[in-house]
Parts: sequence; structure tokens; C-alpha cells
Amino acid sequence: MSSSLGRRALAEAVGSAALVAVVVGSGIQATELSHDVGVQLLANSLATVFGLGVLIALLGPVSGAHFNPVVTLAAWFTGRRTPGGLTLRDVAAYVPAQTAGAIGGAVLADAMFAKPLVQWSTHDRSAVHLWLGELVATAGLVLLIFGLGRTARAHLAPVAVASYIGAAYWFTSSTSFANPAVTIGRAFTDTFAGIAPASVGPFIAAQIAGAALGLGLVAAVFAHPAPARTGTVPAQSEPELAAPSAS
Repeated sequence: MSSSLGRRALAEAVGSAALVAVVVGSGIQATELSHDVGVQLLANSLATVFGLGVLIALLGPVSGAHFNPVVTLAAWFTGRRTPGGLTLRDVAAYVPAQTAGAIGGAVLADAMFAKPLVQWSTHDRSAVHLWLGELVATAGLVLLIFGLGRTARAHLAPVAVASYIGAAYWFTSSTSFANPAVTIGRAFTDTFAGIAPASVGPFIAAQIAGAALGLGLVAAVFAHPAPARTGTVPAQSEPELAAPSAS
């Protein structure tokens, strides 16, 4: 990849921070403007769709716009035997950057709305049906991202991934976090988009299981990667293709 690892890790941190700021900030704004939960979720999901699409288009040329540890791990796993694929060194830089950025984004959103900068969420999300929702959301996200790469349609990632996340807000019981870093970040804010710290571990476990299922579906549905170099941006090779996820 053309960018240095430090520059790519910084892009992942900035993108993750911006993504969580969009998710948390739009959630706060929605609850201040409306008391209707349906309207609140609609506003939150629309803001996330637009913000996510912009971030993928903007930062994809630098880092691949993962913003998501399970996407980074899936990209490493699928490309580990491919020249130019992500290395474990890349993963070791990306994942902490994504997590730190997500936490920073939640703190920033709280600051913009004059909320306590760090306040653990009291929004309990501990239920089997919510974990199932996370598994489904993450599996679908991984299938989409790597399916686009294998069919040489990676240029559609900004629109396709953002649209999928927007839909998953509504068709999954968990409202589709589908991202361990974002899940951790959202524990730091006691607002509409928050998640109680005790609920974080099971959510992440469901997301990891969903990523594994998604990779299995990619292997089953798509026989071989596209022969030409593809990716979210020209700097990426097919096994490195990835794009972000969160809600």
C-alpha cells in the first residue's frame, strides 16, 4: 500500500472517531428534537448512512476505511497468503487506533452537546435476541464487503456499505452495531446511542461469530476473487478490501 503504516493508522483513528461522533451526536440531537422513538431512530440512522458513506469515500484511499476490528481481522485472514495483504503488524496498529478513535468520538459528541465527557452508559442491551441481531448484522456486513471485492464492484462500497448499515438499523433487533470498536466507544456515553459496559462483551462475541459466518458465506457464494486488482480505492488489492460499519 502506498501510505505509511502510521498514516494509515491515523486515518483509521480519525475515521472511527468521526463515525462514532456522527452516531452519538445525531442520537443526542434526535432526542432533543423529538420525543418519538421512531423519529429518533430514523434521524440517527440517516445521519449514520450519510456520514459513513462520506468517510469511506474520503479515507478509503489512505487506509481502506475499515474503522472496524472485525473487518480488519477478516481482511488479514483472507489476504494473509497474498502479496500486499494486511500483515499482523498492520492489524496491531489498526485495531488500537480504531478503538481509541471510537472512544474519542463518543467523548467529542458529548462535549459538543454539553454532556458529561465520560459517563458510562446505563442502556442495558443484554438479551439473546439482541446478540442474534448482532451476529446477523455483522455476517451481512462482511459478506457485502468481501463480496464486492470478489465481484470487482469495490467502487460501490461507499454507497453499498452505508446503505446496508442504514437498513440494518431497522431490520436487526440490536440496531446493528456490528463493530467492536464502536461498541466500546458507545459505552462511554449515557445517551441514546449508548450501551452499558456489561453488555459490551457479549455484543463483541456475537460480532466476532458473525464475521466468521460472513467469511464462510463469502467462500460458499463466491468461488474465486476477481482476477483484476480491485478494492475500495485504487491503492488496495482485493484481499485488503474493507469498509467500515457501525450504527
